[in-house]
Amino acid sequence: MSFPEPGAQIHSTDPFATPGQARSPVRQLRGRLASTVTLWTAPGPAGLTVSSTVVAGGEPGRLLGIVDDESDLWAAASAAERFAVAPLAAAHRQLADRFAGILPAPGGLFRGDDWTETPYGPVPAGVGTWVGCRLDGAREFGWGLLVEATIEAVEVGPDDSPLIHFRGRYRELR
Repeated sequence: MSFPEPGAQIHSTDPFATPGQARSPVRQLRGRLASTVTLWTAPGPAGLTVSSTVVAGGEPGRLLGIVDDESDLWAAASAAERFAVAPLAAAHRQLADRFAGILPAPGGLFRGDDWTETPYGPVPAGVGTWVGCRLDGAREFGWGLLVEATIEAVEVGPDDSPLIHFRGRYRELR
């Protein structure tokens, strides 16, 4: 009799994920709202993948986002009172996973990629669109922290197809 080798099977899904029918209705709704994947960075450096980012027009422009209050990004951004936000493209899937804590980061999150230094935090080299923000405040919001900021610098680059998070997976606009 032959037994499969332990750990030899690679799952196509996360075997530890909460089954769909057991997820809260709010979580199911959130999963159905497509969101652009962004990378938030702050001097330190520190960074975090965030898919709950909203930009409001006005003079000045404003930015809102929900981040983990226990993240290194939040500690660095609140200490520096500034941070950068860059929308990611399809080519940045591994970068997004690394800063989300899904992929390992031997040597640190910022190792192995080229970065452009800004007063607001490092921005991945080759990412043409990013904003520099001044932190205005934050408050508890659901299980995260609602961060409010004023946009102080804007760089608009090529119109790359954004990396989208929808139903627990990355997607691309085509």
